Amino acid sequence: MNEVLLVEGTEELQPLVEGLQRAGMRVSACPLADAAQRLAEGDPPAALLLNLTGEPPDGDVRSLLRRERLPSNTVAVAIVRQGQLERLDPALAIDDLLVYPATAEELVARVRRAMWRRAGPDSSELLRCGDLVIDQASYRVFVAGQPVELTYKEYELLRFLALNGDKVCSRETLLNRVWGYDFYGGARTVDVHIRRLRSKIEDRHSTFIETVRNVGYRFHAG
Repeated sequence: MNEVLLVEGTEELQPLVEGLQRAGMRVSACPLADAAQRLAEGDPPAALLLNLTGEPPDGDVRSLLRRERLPSNTVAVAIVRQGQLERLDPALAIDDLLVYPATAEELVARVRRAMWRRAGPDSSELLRCGDLVIDQASYRVFVAGQPVELTYKEYELLRFLALNGDKVCSRETLLNRVWGYDFYGGARTVDVHIRRLRSKIEDRHSTFIETVRNVGYRFHAG
């Protein structure tokens, strides 16, 4: 599981945090004063998410965001407001920026793309299932080497099923884990997305998603 360290988190950013968690990332938080120590102890996080929407970056932020201070495999993504862009120090070791307000989907995509660029295409972020390849960092899917265009929910649905191997996932589980616990749609939402997903990744030679009657769906490499 990818770990994200959120520095200077606020209640306002909670929807973004929940989006990261739904995407399979484990999020912990700390104040700026403790960030350097958190990065230095134990296994470093895959991503450092720094909230700069309050005050302009001060000396502590500049000290933290020096490339030599960051673990080599940790990417740094800063959250800023539109009016802060011109004042942002270009020397800061930031891999990407999220201009707030923004959606959780955009944040997840930016974090994953930054991690993919750092790790390279041969990293453990690739899920390989027969002819199907899921790149978790860049949100790309390939079948027999050809890219497949998926919507965000189609991608998240496929990734969740693939990560659960041959486990049968009920429609209720898929609704909760992919759409979120506050989603009020019914089981038909899952069925519609599964049908669209199958039309994009399957053919008469390859079947990746199996329907388990009266229960839900199961993924297997076809």
